[in-house]
Amino acid sequence: MKSYSIALIPGDGIGEGVTEAAWQVLQTVAEGSGFALQGQRFPWSCAYYKETGRMMPEDAIETLRGFDAILLGAVGWPAEVPDSVSLHGLLLPIRKAFVQYANIRPHRLLPGVEGPLKAAGFDILCIRENTEGEYSGAGGRVHQGTSDEVAVETSIFTRKGVERILRFGFEQARLRKRKLASVTKSNAQKYSMVFWDEVTARLAPEYPDVQVTSYHIDAMAARMVMAPDSLDVVVASNLFGDILTDLGAAIQGGLGFAASANINPDRSAPSMFEPVHGSAPDIAHLGIANPIAAIWSGAMMLGHLGEHGAAAKVMAAIEAATARGIGTRPGQDRTETITTAVLAALA
Repeated sequence: MKSYSIALIPGDGIGEGVTEAAWQVLQTVAEGSGFALQGQRFPWSCAYYKETGRMMPEDAIETLRGFDAILLGAVGWPAEVPDSVSLHGLLLPIRKAFVQYANIRPHRLLPGVEGPLKAAGFDILCIRENTEGEYSGAGGRVHQGTSDEVAVETSIFTRKGVERILRFGFEQARLRKRKLASVTKSNAQKYSMVFWDEVTARLAPEYPDVQVTSYHIDAMAARMVMAPDSLDVVVASNLFGDILTDLGAAIQGGLGFAASANINPDRSAPSMFEPVHGSAPDIAHLGIANPIAAIWSGAMMLGHLGEHGAAAKVMAAIEAATARGIGTRPGQDRTETITTAVLAALA
């Protein structure tokens, strides 16, 4: 029997509950599909930081390197640990160390879910550059605490980084409707974003079967609200992609349905899968977090591992549950209720 080793990092708050729910579903579908998932849990979180002064151990990256994939719950507890510490102490280091440069987030309405828009037939795949750009961490502060204090944050865009994420987008578009939207703000950012537009224009002739359109970020935000069904694959920088995918989550009914994958396309290191939502401290331990985003992320993980049949079964089970009205509204059903419905649909 084929077996995959999965690193489980539940993290903080609702991350623990939704990760456990996803893991139950993944174990069930694996057993019924002729392969095994071997999971190892790691307690790395804000609680771990308060105990040790680190979000994860010094050897964490090397520890994770031996796994086939990583399933992450949610990281962050702003009242206890600043987000700048938790983000830069766990999530970003993993993405960068394992060259997970493609962040993939699907946005579509599940059966039975009502979004805030009139449009319902959209199916958008947002691809966000995940390792450089505005989140490169280049910069600093001087004269702190004085009237002369200066803060500098420098975005880093490399030809290699921009080209590879655009190529990834083109390839994904070829698998779908052959439409690619490239998002920048080149009318205001005349260096980095003009550079991105130039790379897009240079690559486009290599993909004559893909229709390419360039949008400014503000126009794209409006289009996602007014005409989401006109979009297919959307590619954007780290910051712009981050913002657009939260908008995407909103139009698909909320963060409880927003799944994501941090992909290392050449498979030289493990990829990481996580729901887009945060740790939601206000509802942590109440048992009402929607696990669908985490389960959907797990399905994406199975697809990445090559278990496409099992991934399709999980998605069909999610859709069967929501079609019955289970898990379709925030706080309506308990985590356990939604998980049980998905498991029943699998059976």
